[in-house]
Amino acid sequence: MGRKTKKVGMTRGLGTRYGSTVRKRYAKVLTESKQTHKCPQCGSEAVHRESVGVWNCRKCGYTFAGGAYTPVTKLGVVAKRQEKSLSSSEASE
Repeated sequence: MGRKTKKVGMTRGLGTRYGSTVRKRYAKVLTESKQTHKCPQCGSEAVHRESVGVWNCRKCGYTFAGGAYTPVTKLGVVAKRQEKSLSSSEASE
C-alpha cells in the first residue's frame, strides 16, 4: 500500500517552510488573484489581473485600478461610500 500525501495546492513549492499560517494566507491570496472577477462596466466575469493593482476586462477592454490581489478592496468600498455621501450632502445645500 502506498503512502497517502496531503494535497497542498498553490503552496506546493514552499514545502514545509515558513509555517502553516503564512502558507495558508499565501494560498488564499494566490487563489483570489488568479480567479476571474466581475467587470464594473459590462458586468461579465472576464476581469483578470494585469499587474499589481491593474485589472483588465477581456470582454470590453476596460482597464482600471484596484487592489493588489483583488479588483475591489474593502477600503475602496468604504471610500466610495464616503465620497457618495459627501457629494449628496453638498448637493442638498
